[in-house]
Amino acid sequence: MLPAAIAALSRDMGIICSEESGPEAAWAGDDLEIVAPQTLLALVNHLGGYQLCTRPVARRQSDPAGLPDLSEVRGQEVARRALEVAAAGGHNLLMIGPPGAGKSMLAARLPSILPPLNPRELLDVSMIQSIAGELAGGALSDRRPFRAPHHSASMAALVGGGLRVRPGEASLAHNGVLFLDELPEFAPAVLDSLRQPLEAGETVIARANAHVSFPARFQLVAAMNPCKCGLAGTPGHTCKRGDRCALDYQGRVSGPFLDRIDLRIDVPAVSAADMIGPATAEPSAPVATRVEKARERQRQRYIEAGHPEIFTNAAAGPALIEKLVDPDKESQTLLLQAAERFNLSARAYHRVLKVARTLADLAGVDKVARPHLAEALSYRLNLSMA
Repeated sequence: MLPAAIAALSRDMGIICSEESGPEAAWAGDDLEIVAPQTLLALVNHLGGYQLCTRPVARRQSDPAGLPDLSEVRGQEVARRALEVAAAGGHNLLMIGPPGAGKSMLAARLPSILPPLNPRELLDVSMIQSIAGELAGGALSDRRPFRAPHHSASMAALVGGGLRVRPGEASLAHNGVLFLDELPEFAPAVLDSLRQPLEAGETVIARANAHVSFPARFQLVAAMNPCKCGLAGTPGHTCKRGDRCALDYQGRVSGPFLDRIDLRIDVPAVSAADMIGPATAEPSAPVATRVEKARERQRQRYIEAGHPEIFTNAAAGPALIEKLVDPDKESQTLLLQAAERFNLSARAYHRVLKVARTLADLAGVDKVARPHLAEALSYRLNLSMA
């Protein structure tokens, strides 16, 4: 109903819908004439002028119980830092570590540090939810989507499709987070189907009877064990298959897919000292404040650059991010050495620039310096999968 109402408003038309769909249509704007009768008889009476229907009122979902908080995470300082950077710039994140290290726990707390949807993002997200039939009572929420499909999900479930083409998890995560746990357990073809939306921000579904495009600019967060047994690299553990166990398991994720991930971090097992010690971890609220300030800097920068449609560094194009980062000679030397030594692709080079720009925004500085680039490179080069 929401996409239909917005289309009617753009054509200077009104809309007639059921009473249940009225609150959803009301989000299109106060200038839209909406008739939302309870019955067909009520519609006839309204059109005849005998008993007018009142205009429906837009509803906002009541905020449920609070989100899981970062204060519950013990240790994992590197992972917490990477999570903050990913939230500030909308970057894709991959966490690799043994079972029980806290990868899923960290991902579940990402929504608690993300800023709420702005009005434009809210309508975009809600229109997709409307098409998928996921708007309860026409009430909208400014909370960013967090989708976590099971690793048995099909390609149609992830990117969309079906006889009557519907948006998939990638589109339902638009302007939010798509969390893929146990990443190598997804079918390789299903994972590779995400390469286009990760790059273009949309999914294009071509069928004999339909050709549909859905927006899908989501933030990918993925988690995986280092090998099939899950303990590769753990001190004191020796895998019976040796290095082949980790190589085969990690090889299920293609290189082109990994090349689209900005931050790759190792999440080691939590020590007993971290668990027994006092809970002094920083809560989500101050982290969310830093993230919001960094995103506001980005929004203002892109408005000044003539790109008001861009809200995060991750969404900036290659030419634009090169112009905005403009590394000095010292930083250029570092980038050149890293590109030659680690054989960085052009895409990886630009993603390093985007992460460095976000690190500078978190620090509250305008100029991207060598330390920002060094940290951004460390998130790509520290792991064996890089």
